[in-house]
Amino acid sequence: MAARPLVARQPNERLQALIQEAACSNAGLARRVNMCGAEHGLDLRYDKTSVARWLRGQQPRGRAPAVIAESLGRKLGRTVTIDEIGMADGKNLASGVGLQFSPTVLGAIEQVSELWRSDVGRRDFLNGSSVAASALVEPSRDWLITGADPQVARSAGARVGRADVEAVRAMTTALGDLDHRFGGGHVRPVVVHYLNSVVSGLLAGSYRESVGRELFAAVARLTELGGYMAVDTGQPGLAQRYYIQALRLAQAADDRAYGGYVLAASMSHLAAELGTPREIAQLARAAQEGARGRITPRAEAMFCAAEARGHALMGDGRAFQSVAARALTAMERAEAEGDAGDDPDWIGHFDRAYLADELAHCHRDLGQAAAAEEQARLALQGHPRTRVRRRAIGMVLLAGAQVQQREVEQGCHTATEAAELLGELRSHRGVEYLDDFRQRVEPYRDEPVVREFGARLELRVAV
Repeated sequence: MAARPLVARQPNERLQALIQEAACSNAGLARRVNMCGAEHGLDLRYDKTSVARWLRGQQPRGRAPAVIAESLGRKLGRTVTIDEIGMADGKNLASGVGLQFSPTVLGAIEQVSELWRSDVGRRDFLNGSSVAASALVEPSRDWLITGADPQVARSAGARVGRADVEAVRAMTTALGDLDHRFGGGHVRPVVVHYLNSVVSGLLAGSYRESVGRELFAAVARLTELGGYMAVDTGQPGLAQRYYIQALRLAQAADDRAYGGYVLAASMSHLAAELGTPREIAQLARAAQEGARGRITPRAEAMFCAAEARGHALMGDGRAFQSVAARALTAMERAEAEGDAGDDPDWIGHFDRAYLADELAHCHRDLGQAAAAEEQARLALQGHPRTRVRRRAIGMVLLAGAQVQQREVEQGCHTATEAAELLGELRSHRGVEYLDDFRQRVEPYRDEPVVREFGARLELRVAV
């Protein structure tokens, strides 16, 4: 009887490639790993023989893979993940990338860097990956009960200063402006490549505590923007991963207010697209509770408006009226403060027009057509011309309210204007709003004005 062949370990080619890229000897890597481990309170005693075993496919236990990855990252000047060194061992499979609210800062850097790298690489899981409301609610609970990270300072890699943080902020502002004008389809690839090629290196660098907090805050904003653009390009499964990581980065920044914004402005709106109104309200309430005493009236108005959307979708008119009244009162306080207010820049865009936009959605969902039309008109009056996508969405809301009141011809005319605006954008969200309008006008499909609208839309799509 023949002997059973032994199952040989596969050589760790990923680790070998990184060691060569870092121009590091086996003994040199072992020393770096031992020193890095000591910083984390670990008594590691690896030598060149240990590294040789890793290269033959042996998997070190415990926290060692993360320390090896961090050591190589310091030498290379960028973040290196345990997946990249071939030591994930099933713990960092692509299907789970970006879905974890990491308990440590190091883990958070690893998670978000792997997400950006995977996004640039266009792995299959990112294209059409599913999204579940539970994947949004669970991280919100972690955020709600977890305190700020005690320390974020690092002493590895290239020095990062406030000028680097300011560069990330400026890029976020510029890319956000382009997104408003042209849609996520044009801009998102630039955001993702910048995050992967530049920002990941900053997170893996060396920075003081104060600079580190500012860096995490800036990166949280840009990551949230990347998630918003994923929604705008029809990738909700990818958006949820960006939002979860933006929430974790805000935690590292000790910015409870912005964490609440991610929950209320981003995650709850994604839950709205999923048609899960209970989760919309839950996320918005978690934002209010977790950021209590840390937000301005303008942010409070936004958080309440998000909760109102959930109640409206559930058909609870009484709860909607109560929360909407709180949102309006908070907005009045914000307007009374004027320039004297201390609003952070990430909430400055949420003005009376944006609030009217949110309320128009609520009245539409409650079947209150006249009120929906009134709020949609207020939104359009307030949105500047540079908010192209937002104005187009407002026009579709107005058109739907007009059709609800049997003003079919006027509704089709308004929707045509919206389609012309959306023609300037690459926005999946805009297309979805137009599709929703077409469903609302379907009962009048035999009317000439509706047939003409449909024909124009088909022609525009064909072109």
